[in-house]
Amino acid sequence: MNRSRKVVALAALSIFAVACAGKENAASSDQATSATPAEGGASGGGPTAKPTGDTVAVELHSDEKGNYFKPAKFEVHRGDVIRFVLKSGVHNVHFLPDSNPGKANLPPASDMLQLPDQTLDIPVNLESGHYYFQCDPHAALGMVGHVEVEH
Repeated sequence: MNRSRKVVALAALSIFAVACAGKENAASSDQATSATPAEGGASGGGPTAKPTGDTVAVELHSDEKGNYFKPAKFEVHRGDVIRFVLKSGVHNVHFLPDSNPGKANLPPASDMLQLPDQTLDIPVNLESGHYYFQCDPHAALGMVGHVEVEH
């Protein structure tokens, strides 16, 4: 039991160290993130819609209730912006290709959000349909979400 606690502590420390190493990148992630596929690190490519609609806020939490998105299910329209806002804990947002089969232009996995009220904006450049996203370190603990994109 003592050994497993050490392993968990070491894993948490490693995640924290990696997250801190990317602190400058994470701090700048409050700027809009392009929702185009990562093609060799290119920032362009693929059709994108400029934000023209509403901003839908989704909070990221770690508390006595667990790790979760609030709301975990919501609807957006092309041209809207999904604004993920860190409220507590350390989280990321990932629209996994395996969990969104046949879907194109998925946003890349975000850096870890670490500072309270830090934001990640994702312009909705997705086709109509249902999309799954998760926080990678907490997905097994139920930190998953679903967004319905309407046109």
